[in-house]
Amino acid sequence: MKNIASLLILFAFSISCKKPESFEYRDLKNFKVDSLGFEKSAVSMDLVYFNPNNFGVDLKKIDCDVYVEHNYLGKYILDTTMHIAKKSEFSVPSHMQVDMRNIFKNTLNSFFASDLLLEVKGTTRVGKAGIYITVPFSYSGRHKFSFF
Repeated sequence: MKNIASLLILFAFSISCKKPESFEYRDLKNFKVDSLGFEKSAVSMDLVYFNPNNFGVDLKKIDCDVYVEHNYLGKYILDTTMHIAKKSEFSVPSHMQVDMRNIFKNTLNSFFASDLLLEVKGTTRVGKAGIYITVPFSYSGRHKFSFF
């Protein structure tokens, strides 16, 4: 009888626990070039997302690759814990080092274009009550940038 009760509790728990949905990208704000160099540059921005889940989650880690006009720009890693409220927009302050050799190789014209294709592919660790799962995400969209 104990085994049946345990199985029922596990079954009820598995039904009530819903896998978190991926965050929805909303906007990129406050983009700026902090330092500009021939080998490395530093950029910062605020990435705005929406949590579509009916429950709050903890964001533990972001690990992604960033591409501009299909050319690898750099890797972004955020290793901190943030609480994200349910059904809410939130902002992630982001800083990354950019390998300028990749930019200069193929996309020198991108510096002077005002509209660029931005692609981000990676994973994030989200969870609740200390239980975390890895959720993949991918974003692609055109943005207006001003480098100078």
